[in-house]
Order: sequence, then structure tokens, then C-alpha cells
Amino acid sequence: MNKHSILFIGLDTHKEFNEVAYIEEHRGAKPVHLGRVSSSKVAVQKLVRQFESKYPDATLHFVYEAGPCGYWIYRLITSLGHCCYVVAPSLIPKKPGEKIKTDKRDALKLAKLLKSEDLTPIYVPEPEDEAVRDLSRAREVAMKDLKDAKYQLKALLLRNNINYKGTANWSQKHLRWLTELVLPHPAQHIVLQEFLHTINERISRLERLDNELTHHVHQWRYYPVVKAIQAMRGVRLLVATGVVAELGDLSRFDHPRKLMSYLGLVPSEHSSGGKRHIGAITKCGNGRARRLLVEGAHTYRYAANISTDMQKRQEGLPKDIIDIAWKAQLRLCKRYKKMIAKGKHYNLVVTAIAREMIAYIWAIAKEVVLTPVNTKLRLARVPA
Repeated sequence: MNKHSILFIGLDTHKEFNEVAYIEEHRGAKPVHLGRVSSSKVAVQKLVRQFESKYPDATLHFVYEAGPCGYWIYRLITSLGHCCYVVAPSLIPKKPGEKIKTDKRDALKLAKLLKSEDLTPIYVPEPEDEAVRDLSRAREVAMKDLKDAKYQLKALLLRNNINYKGTANWSQKHLRWLTELVLPHPAQHIVLQEFLHTINERISRLERLDNELTHHVHQWRYYPVVKAIQAMRGVRLLVATGVVAELGDLSRFDHPRKLMSYLGLVPSEHSSGGKRHIGAITKCGNGRARRLLVEGAHTYRYAANISTDMQKRQEGLPKDIIDIAWKAQLRLCKRYKKMIAKGKHYNLVVTAIAREMIAYIWAIAKEVVLTPVNTKLRLARVPA
């Protein structure tokens, strides 16, 4: 191998082992299958040392697919001073005639594609950012579990023709009414009591996660961005935290159109010759961030206004950020009414509003100055 050359190393990662292949930089080089190594931290460190001793003058570039095993390999390799890339499986080129898939072929393919620059690496969050994202997602799962339990209890009452005469479901009055119910059969009454017990447990679980999320977000390095984008209508703490936790550093997008495309909020297109067809949105990228934006976009169906709650969220923010938020509200409320008046479908209107919302969120995030992360001090918190 020539001095100062590059060695491209493909890793096909799994729970118990990693398949390894590599290819040299010079023209005509053939990929080499190294074999299978354990997926433990010690084994990965030993693998890196083997390449360092065998190719002392080469620059090592590792690549593997994103998956359920997380980013610990990326953090470990980068902490050792080498380049590592994580790629999305959906963005890896695939030939239509490929009908055989093995771990060995996947590792060889990753090494070759990395050499030919046909792979696009994804954004890897810092460990702290990933921890807040996990907490935000856990809170969302807890809310879904609570809704499922409520649906199951209401289905039980519907089957027995029991209707609540009050107005507010799941209020304290409604819960007291549920505890006083007596179903015709003892077995059904046991089911009712179990459903009530499950709902109370999941309400407590949701409250605990809400408290923890609020506590950790206030200590998070992205909290200035979370606080700033709450100046916008339809973006409160949960939506702001979810969007920032899923997207990470918004400054890596040099234009808001790239961010819209990343979220899959841009329309698909199939044009050929003189024909041009615009279809539904692509729905690429992060689906959870896209859904949170769509939820916030529903609030723009009302007239532009600064409510008391919004005014409290804007307290202490710079005037430039407040001006951007007010400009966004004026434009989006006006556009919402205009599109509805033209007869556009409600879902299409809300999606269009969400697409512009992320552009204003990007503009607000650009106004916030954050302390850069020192990657040299990053700790590889991975199992031994």
C-alpha cells in the first residue's frame, strides 16, 4: 500500500458479531473479506489496532449500516481517532438483479461503495442528545399506551350499553363514576377493575416522564433552541423538544428547502419529456418530527393572535426571534385561510403549513448561538 493512502473498511453489524471487509484505495484493488469478529468493545478495539499495525501509513475509513445496535461503534472508532460513517439502509444503492444477500456480501459491498463515494452518511447525535431523544420518545409511547387502555375500557362499556351522562371524559368526576360502576357479571367487573388499575398506573407513568423530561430538557445544551422555537404558534415544550431531539443541529442545513426535503414534506415529482406530474409528499426522513409539525400546523386555522400562554413563552427572548415568530404567524394564518377558500383539501393545507413552519423554525434556530461540542472529549459509553 502506498504511503498516505486510504483504506475503506465495511462492517456488517449484528448483535453477536460483525462481518468485516476492506478495500485499498489504488485503482483496480479488489475487496478483501477479513472475516467475522465479536461485536464487543474489546473486539472492535483489537480490530482497529490490527489495521493500524498492518497499514501504519494509511487513513482508516469505517462504514456500517444504521440499525438497532445504535451508534456505539461510531463513537468508539471516532474516539480512537479514525473516520467512521453510518449510512441508512434505504439509501444504499442496490442492483435490480441482486437476489442473494449474505453478511459477507454486505460487508464487501459497503467497502466498495464507500470507496466509490456512492454512500451518503447520516447525522449521528451526541450521546446526550440521543438520551433526551429516548426520553422524549418514551413519553410519547406512554401517552399511546394510556390512550389504548382508555379505548379498551370505553369499548367494554359500549358493549354493555353503559353511557356516561357527563360532559368531560376522564375528568376526576368521570373517574369517580367509573369506580362506582357495577357490571352485570362478576367476571366483567373484574375486567373493569383491571382496566381502571391499568389507566391509573399509566397516568402516573406519564406524569413521571413529563417531570423527568422537563427537568432534563432545561439542562440540555439545546435548551436555548427549544425555548426560542416555542415563540412560534403551535410549538410548545413537547413539540419543540421532540423536533429538536429528532433533528439535532439544524445549522447543518444551509437552506430550509433541504430541511423540508429531509423531513419528507416536499411533493414527489415524476417528470419526463414534456410531461410533469406532482404527487403526494415523499414522506422521507424522520417521520416523528414530520408528525409533530403537522400537529402544530392545525393551530393556524385561527386568526393571528398573541395569547397569554404564547406571551409567557416569549418572555426573555430576543426581539429578532419574536419578530420571526410573529411574521410566521401572520403569513401562515393568512395562507391557511387562502388555501381553504380555494377549496384545497384540509390535509393538503395542513401539510403545506407544516412545510413552512420548519423553515421559520430553522430561521429562529440560526439566531441562537450554541457552544460547540468538543469531539475529542467525547466518551465512548459502550458495553465492554
